[in-house]
Amino acid sequence: MTQGKKKKRAANRSIMLAKKIIIKDGGTPQGIGSPSVYHAVIVIFLEFFAWGLLTAPTLVVLHETFPKHTFLMNGLIQGVKGLLSFLSAPLIGALSDVWGRKSFLLLTVFFTCAPIPLMKISPWWYFAVISVSGVFAVTFSVVFAYVADITQEHERSMAYGLVSATFAASLVTSPAIGAYLGRVYGDSLVVVLATAIALLDICFILVAVPESLPEKMRPASWGAPISWEQADPFASLKKVGQDSIVLLICITVFLSYLPEAGQYSSFFLYLRQIMKFSPESVAAFIAVLGILSIIAQTIVLSLLMRSIGNKNTILLGLGFQILQLAWYGFGSEPWMMWAAGAVAAMSSITFPAVSALVSRTADADQQGVVQGMITGIRGLCNGLGPALYGFIFYIFHVELKELPMTGTDLGTNTSPQHHFEQNSIIPGPPFLFGACSVLLALLVALFIPEHTNLSLRSSSWRKHCGSHSHPHSAQAPGEAKEPLLQDTNV
Repeated sequence: MTQGKKKKRAANRSIMLAKKIIIKDGGTPQGIGSPSVYHAVIVIFLEFFAWGLLTAPTLVVLHETFPKHTFLMNGLIQGVKGLLSFLSAPLIGALSDVWGRKSFLLLTVFFTCAPIPLMKISPWWYFAVISVSGVFAVTFSVVFAYVADITQEHERSMAYGLVSATFAASLVTSPAIGAYLGRVYGDSLVVVLATAIALLDICFILVAVPESLPEKMRPASWGAPISWEQADPFASLKKVGQDSIVLLICITVFLSYLPEAGQYSSFFLYLRQIMKFSPESVAAFIAVLGILSIIAQTIVLSLLMRSIGNKNTILLGLGFQILQLAWYGFGSEPWMMWAAGAVAAMSSITFPAVSALVSRTADADQQGVVQGMITGIRGLCNGLGPALYGFIFYIFHVELKELPMTGTDLGTNTSPQHHFEQNSIIPGPPFLFGACSVLLALLVALFIPEHTNLSLRSSSWRKHCGSHSHPHSAQAPGEAKEPLLQDTNV
C-alpha cells in the first residue's frame, strides 16, 4: 500500500509538471497570469457578495409577492432550485472536463446572477428565474474543479478552505451593507449595486481568469463523448448500500443535513417575519454566525479532533445541532435566537469531521467515490429540505396575514400575528422536526466505528468503485473525482 501511495504521488507530480509546461508554452487561453487559487477566490467573493447585498430586500419582496403562503412558496422556490442543481451538477462537471473550466465558470456565474436585476423589474419573474437558475447554480463545483486542476493533492484542503472562508467573508459584511443602503437610499440602489458587482464578476472571468485545463490536457477536446454514467446524478447514490460503514455515514449525513438545508432556506425569513428582527439585526446575526462558524471550523475543530477523536467530534457536533434546532423551535424571544445561533456555529463542526472520518477510513482509490456519495446526498437534501420546511410551516399555519411596512419601519412593525399566537407553544415547528431528525442521525452515528479501513472490505466494493472512473480523465486515479465537499458545507 505504501508503494502504491508513492507511485500515486509521483504520478500527481508528473501531471502537475505537465500542466505547468503546457501553460508556459501558451496552451492556455487569454487571462491575467497563470491560473491560481486567487482567481477562484475573487470569482466566489464577487458572486456571493452581490447576493449578500440582497438579503434584506429579498425578504421584503418575497412577502410582498406571496403574502398568504410566504414560507411555503419560499420552500418551493429554493427546493426546485436545489433539485435542479443536484440533477445538473454531474453533467456540468463532466462537460467542464472536456470543454474547460473558464467557459463553465462564465456560464454558471451569469445564470446564477441573472435574476438579480429582475427583483425590481418583475418580482414574479425574479422568483421564477431563481428556480430555473438552479440548472446552472453550481459555481462551487466548477470552482473546486478549477482549484483541483492547479493544485497538488496535499495542497487541496488548504485551497478549498481558502475558497470557503472567502464565501463566508463575503456574507459577513454584504447583508449589513445592503440593509444600511436600503434603509438610507432605498432597495432600488441595492439592486443596481448588486447587478453592477455581478457584471464585474462576469467581466473578471472574461478578461482576467485564465483556463486551468489547457486544451492539450483535455481528452479529445470538443469531440469527447459524455457517457450517461458521468451525467447521472443518482449514480453515486446507487452505491450507498454496498458497504455497511458507508451506509451508516450516508444515513447520518442525510438525517442531519436535511433539516440544515431547510433551515438555511427559511431561517432568515423566520427571523424577519415571526421574530420581528429588523433588516440590520438579520444582517448582524448573519455576520456574527459567520465569524463564529469560521472559528468553530478552524480552531475548535482542530482542538476537538486531537483531544476527543474523530467520531466523538461528530457526535458532539450532532448534539449541538439538536440543541440549536430545539432552541429555534421553542424559542419565542430574540435573545433566544442569538443564543441558539452561537450553538449553531458550534454544530458546524459536524460535516468537516465526517469528511475527515471518510478520508481516513476509505482507501486512496476509493476517496472520490465515497465522498461523491456524501456530496450527492447533500445535494439531494438541498432540494428536499427547503420544500419540507416550507410545507411544515404551511400545515402549522405559521404565516403572516398582514404585509410588513417598508423603509425604516421594517423592524418595528408590531401588528398582531394571529397565527403566530396560536402556535406560541411551538413557534417554529419545522425546527422541532429537524431536531428529531438529527437525534436519529446521532443514534445512527453511534454505530460508526472509530477506525475502519474500507480497503480491507469486500473486493466487489473495490471493483465497483473502480468501474466508474472518468474514461477520458487526464488526471491520476485519485484526482479524477475530486470530492467537492465544501460546495454544500458552506
